[in-house]
Amino acid sequence: MYLAIEGVLGVGKTTLARLLAPVFKAELLLEVFEENPFLSEFYKDRARYAFQTQIFFLLSRYRHQQHEVRAALARGNLISDYTFAKDRLFARVNLSGDELALYESLHEALAERIIQPDLVLYLRADTDTLLRRIAFRDRSYERDMDRNYIESLRQAYERFFTTYDAGPVLTIDTDRLDFVHDPSHLTSIVERVKSALGIGTYQPTLPLEVNET
Repeated sequence: MYLAIEGVLGVGKTTLARLLAPVFKAELLLEVFEENPFLSEFYKDRARYAFQTQIFFLLSRYRHQQHEVRAALARGNLISDYTFAKDRLFARVNLSGDELALYESLHEALAERIIQPDLVLYLRADTDTLLRRIAFRDRSYERDMDRNYIESLRQAYERFFTTYDAGPVLTIDTDRLDFVHDPSHLTSIVERVKSALGIGTYQPTLPLEVNET
C-alpha cells in the first residue's frame, strides 16, 4: 500500500504521516526541503529565486522518489508526506514564460518514471488556519510568509485536485480537526483511509468533507 498525503504547507501533512505510519505498519517517506539552498532567499524575493528553487526541488524530489519509493514498497507499506506531482503545481504558481516552458519539458520527461500512489489524501484548510499553523511551527524562513502567496497556493491545490486523474483522492477538510490531540479525529481519518483503500467500512462519526474520486 502506497499512501501519499498532500495539501498546502502548514496543513499538517508530515504530522499526519507520522501518526498514520504505525497504524498501517508503513515506512515513512518525508520530503527533505531544508536542503534546498535557495529556499530562504526565495521567500524573501520569489521573482528572483523562483526558477533556481523550483529546478532544485524538481531534481531533488525525483532522486528521492526513484531511490526510496521502489525500495520501500518492496519491503511493505509506504506513507509519504508529498507527491512528485506537487512540484508542477508549485512551478505553475511561481514560474512563467520560457522558464515555465523549460521546467515543463523537464518535468514531463522525469514524471514518466515515477510510481503513483494507491491513494492521495488531500488535506484542506482555509488560509487563516494555514497561517496560524505556519506561525505555530515557527520555521525561520517562514516567519514573514505572505498571505497572498498562501492563498494562491490554496487555490492552486483546489484546481489541481479538481482535475487530478492519476489515481483516487480522499479529500478531508481539516479546519475543525485536531488529529494530534483528539484521538477520535485521528480514528475517523484512519477509517476513511481504510475505506478508500478497500480495507474497511467507514462509519461516519465526524462532519468531515470528503470527495472520493
